[in-house]
Amino acid sequence: MDETSEFTTTNNVTAQDVAEVIAELEQYRERLVQETTETAKRAKLMRVSVMAKLEPELAKIDSALQELRAQQAALSA
Repeated sequence: MDETSEFTTTNNVTAQDVAEVIAELEQYRERLVQETTETAKRAKLMRVSVMAKLEPELAKIDSALQELRAQQAALSA
């Protein structure tokens, strides 16, 4: 894809598109925490240590969510 078509595609993003991505990312984050916690329980690992290892990934997800919400607000304005 060249720069022109990429720019055009980016401009066609709607607030609803962004909202759908936000919802999917929130579901992924929730599922990641839940499944990791359940696996840790079965392996008899301490929740604190598991969450400490998971924190960098959660921070990336939270950062992406923040950027998407800002984009959604800009599109809605």
